[in-house]
Amino acid sequence: MSRFLLHILFWVVYLLQDSLLQFLWVAPAIPQVPEGKAFVMAVMAGIAAGIPKMIFVYFILCFSMNRILKEGSRIWLEALYITLVFIVVLIFYRAVFSYYVYMNIYHGLLKPSPMFGGSSLMVALMDFGFVTGTAVTLHLLRKQLTSKEREKNLVKEKLETELKFLRNQTNPHFLFNTLNNIYVLARKKSDLTAEIVMKLSKLLRFMLYETSKTFIPVADEIKMLDDYLELEKIRYNDRLTITFEKEIDNGAYPLAPLLLLPFVENAFKHGVSESRFDSFIYIDIKLQEGRLTFRIENTKENGGAHPVTDNIGLGNVRRQLELMYKDYQLEVEDQHTLFKVYLTINLDSHAKI
Repeated sequence: MSRFLLHILFWVVYLLQDSLLQFLWVAPAIPQVPEGKAFVMAVMAGIAAGIPKMIFVYFILCFSMNRILKEGSRIWLEALYITLVFIVVLIFYRAVFSYYVYMNIYHGLLKPSPMFGGSSLMVALMDFGFVTGTAVTLHLLRKQLTSKEREKNLVKEKLETELKFLRNQTNPHFLFNTLNNIYVLARKKSDLTAEIVMKLSKLLRFMLYETSKTFIPVADEIKMLDDYLELEKIRYNDRLTITFEKEIDNGAYPLAPLLLLPFVENAFKHGVSESRFDSFIYIDIKLQEGRLTFRIENTKENGGAHPVTDNIGLGNVRRQLELMYKDYQLEVEDQHTLFKVYLTINLDSHAKI
């Protein structure tokens, strides 16, 4: 709802309650006037008396509040301005009652109170204090809620930017590894070079059009892993055994893109590529009722490889999991000749960034 409509609503609600109080106070004094007409008179009196109140309220909201909340403001000077304006509108308020409300709305049926009598000024002070205090409280509450919403949006934008950065960092990481493969085959003048370039173009097309999305179907992520494995098999076909098992009950389930690829990349970069002998990679993916289970194991030679738990790929995945899911578990086991990763994600627990 726009601020203008909120202000209209505030004054309508205030007018209704002020008119009701005016009616309850005045009606017993003019029993000869029907209740319906007496209430209409009270509403008209409330509208007339509301003009000086509105002037004072908007002076506070539009001028004094901004200066008071401003750092380095002189509070005593603002208090002086408020006092002077209040005196002026108070005179206006009492004049409205003395020369308009009693004479033109109630037509002399009510005995007018002294313009500056003690009880009259006390009632006016309470009247101004109530409406001004309510308006200022609502104004500060709205500013606080707006500030919190702005802060929330800034945090959201920051997290979205970080997530995009992580994914953009993964893409060059993957591309760098694959180009290394192509470079090796090109040095050997292998006939497989052209085929690898074609498969790489398919993967890059996927990364260009799909990874910008917040989620993609699990089936698309698995298809991308299949393509990547086919690409790597061309290079390591003579000494690598790959087992890829899948058990998916719903391939359309949404998954954050490129979440599983870094684990497979690591299996090649820190396992197969550093091994001089026969190697294996075992991958098992299960999806049952929204819970994804991903397990990958790969050989490594003589435990001589450096720890791989903190490299770019795994570090990015850890952070993406923190940003995207509330319910997940990631276990990394770096053994002497074997590297294992075990990941479970409740795909229904994705966080709203």
